[in-house]
Amino acid sequence: MEALVLEKIHELTLRDIDVDETLTPHDVRIALRTVGICGSDVHYYTHGKIGQFVVREPMILGHEASGVVIEVGEAVTDLKPGDRVCMEPGIPDPNSRASRLGMYNLDPAVRFWATPPVHGVLRPTVVHPAAFTFKLPDNVSFAEGAMVEPLAVGMHAATKAKIKPGDVAVVMGAGPIGMVTALAALAGGCSRVIMTDVQQPKLDLAATLGPITPVNVAREDLRGAVDALTGGWGADSVFECSGNERAAASVFAPLCPGGTVVYVGIPLQPIAYDVAAAMVKEARIEHVFRYAHVYPRAIALMASGKLDVKPLITDRFAFTESVEAFDFAVNMPPTSVKAQIELPA
Repeated sequence: MEALVLEKIHELTLRDIDVDETLTPHDVRIALRTVGICGSDVHYYTHGKIGQFVVREPMILGHEASGVVIEVGEAVTDLKPGDRVCMEPGIPDPNSRASRLGMYNLDPAVRFWATPPVHGVLRPTVVHPAAFTFKLPDNVSFAEGAMVEPLAVGMHAATKAKIKPGDVAVVMGAGPIGMVTALAALAGGCSRVIMTDVQQPKLDLAATLGPITPVNVAREDLRGAVDALTGGWGADSVFECSGNERAAASVFAPLCPGGTVVYVGIPLQPIAYDVAAAMVKEARIEHVFRYAHVYPRAIALMASGKLDVKPLITDRFAFTESVEAFDFAVNMPPTSVKAQIELPA
């Protein structure tokens, strides 16, 4: 089948590639309709690796996806051909200790689309377990369905923060993950989110999404803005979504006593971690790695209208333009948040 293949670092081609996928009784075959471009996809393109995951042979990119079921295994009862769906891209070993403990995202043997050596889904069809395939309500589009994957990261982070109604949160970084984390924090009960970045167009967009106060840290003081909104107390939660080493090292300054820091972005280098600053506030520290048990709730929030990701989808490309789409994503302008690739019906 024709697919977008990362041949090696800095080299993408749209070409035919053999993918052997047999439908088992518990699988479904899906025709892809929309695939989002994630920062990890771009990083594999520009760097050839992320941590221990190294691209050593040609690999199909893409893991934020929605589509239509075209075939079901004989044991599948809750999905049928014609169903519009989105798919959770990580497939764990159901018998692993992590899976049995409910932490299947931490299963060392998880097979995750577009993570070497597993192929992604920028191609016409894919076979996937029905257990990790979720039906989309009629009022949720394919484009929104492909946003469930990044939204799941934000919702997992919000869940880790244990948000209480009326909380105030800081979200560092107004990229796609920062944006969906802010939306998840508001849906989870926050009365206000303070969002930081250095790109003003992204902050301007964030301010239209709800009770979000933008702070351009290139020219504004974050702690001062937080103090002004909280009477000097500080934010109940701080979500570090930028992956910037300097930002990641500064998370305790805007935090209230007894507050929670959630590390969401992954810094490329080790960060300076101020233990004393965390201790004097008895800060609770959480980390997220992907997500678990989130997709149904994310879809329900979209369908209810409580959470709207449509403003974040800023750029669309045809499947035939996939290479150009990735080159665009490498140097994405400040006015763009999420680019998606649409496959033909």
